[in-house]
Amino acid sequence: MARRLALCLACLLVFTTPAAGGDIYHRKRAIDERISTLNTKLAHARVQAGVLTQQISVVTAKIRSLQGDVTQAQNRLNTLESQLAVHQQRLDDLNQLFVLQTRKLNLLRRAYFVALRRLELRLIDSYETPGVDEVEYLHQIEHLDKQVSMRLDDARAEMHATRERTRGIKHRVAVETAVVRTRTEEQHSVARALISQQQQLAAARSVKRESLASVQVNEQEFRGEAEALAAESAALAEKIRATEAQGSGGASAGTGVSAQGFIWPVQGPITSPFGPRCLSNGDCSFHPGIDIAVPTGTPIHAAANGAVIVAGWVGGYGNLVAIDHGNGLSTLYGHQSQIAVSVGQSVSQGQVIGYSGCTGYCFGPHLHFEVRVNGTPVDPMRYL
Repeated sequence: MARRLALCLACLLVFTTPAAGGDIYHRKRAIDERISTLNTKLAHARVQAGVLTQQISVVTAKIRSLQGDVTQAQNRLNTLESQLAVHQQRLDDLNQLFVLQTRKLNLLRRAYFVALRRLELRLIDSYETPGVDEVEYLHQIEHLDKQVSMRLDDARAEMHATRERTRGIKHRVAVETAVVRTRTEEQHSVARALISQQQQLAAARSVKRESLASVQVNEQEFRGEAEALAAESAALAEKIRATEAQGSGGASAGTGVSAQGFIWPVQGPITSPFGPRCLSNGDCSFHPGIDIAVPTGTPIHAAANGAVIVAGWVGGYGNLVAIDHGNGLSTLYGHQSQIAVSVGQSVSQGQVIGYSGCTGYCFGPHLHFEVRVNGTPVDPMRYL
């Protein structure tokens, strides 16, 4: 809003401040060049916005694609964690069973030794007791103790075998549990890496969105300024027409264009013609003249007789010479490395007015040549 207000004030100054014809041309050229620069910036901003939008779409697609991988990895991790829990519970149960079996085996061992001790005590008692058929008594004792001993021995052997089987099962389950635990840890790493990559992409997308928002703000500002300047340029064009109609800005009727028309100011290929210049995305800007490629320092000749109304630096035109040929017709010669005439000077057709270069807004040595009718650019090829 502040920028537009400043531009409006500038417009008021244009119409309220008295100035010579050359100053009006100078302001008109400066404003037109500023519009051209803003259009270029707008086109660049639109290209940037398009690139950023495309990049955001690509990153979003990658994030969505990764989401499927993350979900798959998380499901795999959940399955492995469930398997690990089952194996761990089974291993814990086997450990408890092994402990119980070991205790039972120890009890059987103690019972076996107790039975042996009882057998010894009975043998001693049989010898010390009078009146007892010792042979028969010993035979009965031996038979009973042998049965007890055999049962205990069988139970102890069975328990020992059972414990060894449990030990083997426990070992296998421990190995399986370790394998599942390793796979679970690996899957944890995979899931963490995918989530980290997804977070990095989300952060990059956030940065690109901020950049896009900034570019869109700049584009709005450029567009607003270009619209304001376009209005000011149109007003100045009317001012120029009024000045030329009064005969205050240029040559007399006798110094106009010759019967043969304009001559070429320099000889070289045309690298940019008159008219709209469009980018691949459809954005266009208007080129008000033709660009003729020539080396720096090439002499520039006046296209026709006339009077110099601008000779100096004019914004993006760089060093500019403008010649009024009378009857509302004028020519402009931009990007000069050196100017050879001054404002108010009369020049003849073919006279050297300066030397080519690359001053102002340009990307290589050339001459920017314009023909204007009542201040409005027209195609120079119709006059050359």
